[in-house]
Amino acid sequence: MVELDDLPDGLVVADADACVVHANARAASLLLRDPDKVTGAHLSDVVALDDLDGNTWYDCLRPYDGLSTRTRLVERSWYRPDGHELLVTGRIVRDAPRGRVVRVTVAIRSVRARERLDRERSDLVATVAHELRSPLTGVKGFTATLLAKWDRFTEQQRKLMLETVDADADRLARLITELLDTARIDSGRLTLRTEPVDMAALVERVVGSAEAAGGRTMRVFAHDDVPQMWGDSDKLSQVVTNLVDNAQRHGKGTVDVVFGPEAAADGTPGVFLLVDDEGNGVPDDMRERAFTRFWRSGARDGSGLGLYIVRGLVEAHAGEVTILDSASGGARVRVWLPVSTPETLTD
Repeated sequence: MVELDDLPDGLVVADADACVVHANARAASLLLRDPDKVTGAHLSDVVALDDLDGNTWYDCLRPYDGLSTRTRLVERSWYRPDGHELLVTGRIVRDAPRGRVVRVTVAIRSVRARERLDRERSDLVATVAHELRSPLTGVKGFTATLLAKWDRFTEQQRKLMLETVDADADRLARLITELLDTARIDSGRLTLRTEPVDMAALVERVVGSAEAAGGRTMRVFAHDDVPQMWGDSDKLSQVVTNLVDNAQRHGKGTVDVVFGPEAAADGTPGVFLLVDDEGNGVPDDMRERAFTRFWRSGARDGSGLGLYIVRGLVEAHAGEVTILDSASGGARVRVWLPVSTPETLTD
């Protein structure tokens, strides 16, 4: 059974006579009341909050003798005597429609939580807008120039400009895909289409594509007897692609990819994957932060979503991912995934 004191927000419950019958610890803290003296006090004395004009919460809302049709108190800001802003909402329980009030429940929380959430959302919008603006500016600039001065350019110049537009369009498409993946991970709507996955073939395919794109030199070291596993092949490909791309951007030399069979501490069969670079590595105190949204190290290009998406996809497969030191002193990203069965992962 859930204890009211475990709730993250304050809760005050008053009976038909406006006598407080319960107030959890969070409510007492937010309202600056002695927890031992709240029960039995009048509701107006417990929720002693004012608006900016000095009007009290209780007198303004009149929960017991106001409109007989009311059953809900809309959330709005009220202030403690020390000026701290609180968000207060409530519910009026009646014995019948338009009937007598038998109970009033009041929920209280600090406005700082909303301010933090609003600030995070504003930061997210600003970051997304910045990331979209750069490639979009290139696309707009080159297309406008070509339309206005097509005849002034040679065939080779036009081709170069169109190739730049194409590359910027691809960058936009990748960023939008990453943002959609991030939204699905945040909202818990990420779904897996499970099937048998040949990890060796998947890694070879991803590394081959990365090398063909002109990236850094890459070496693959595959252990013997890598088991077939169950998972979402597309999303696991995305995990490897993001790790390889991250290593190429932040490394200075060869990128090593190592994978093979490895059982967990409890004996669960699985597969490990290491991606090593020869860059500057990630300091110990920054390794957990590297998996947050829009985290970047240095001035390298990238959306800052790669490792965040990697963790979300790996954890969706019941695996784990960590950052360590590579043998060369660079960064090593280690992924472990259970072999799994069709029944252990949700489609």
